[in-house]
Amino acid sequence: MATKAELLLLMSRYYTGAMNGVTAQTLAASLACEQRHIRKLVTELREEGTAVCGTPRDGYFIAATPEELEHTLNFLRARAMHSLVLESRLRKLPLLELLGQLRLKT
Repeated sequence: MATKAELLLLMSRYYTGAMNGVTAQTLAASLACEQRHIRKLVTELREEGTAVCGTPRDGYFIAATPEELEHTLNFLRARAMHSLVLESRLRKLPLLELLGQLRLKT
């Protein structure tokens, strides 16, 4: 099974910068594992603060510039906010109430 270190080494060597983005499928084939495992390793690297960037359009890559990292951070924030909006609608609560903003003691 591929490790975080192996994934990071591969990405650092060949997939740095947005123009060198790669699919999870290609990474999985290179490391002889499943795409799901690649996504898990990417999440673990991100949780450790490694600048593994990517979007469905760009693929995965190591950030070469602060702008590339910012682009991925904006994508992740938008995806998270979309999920929270869906949750608030399913719970039939305003988003701010869901997030607890209306219940803060002053």
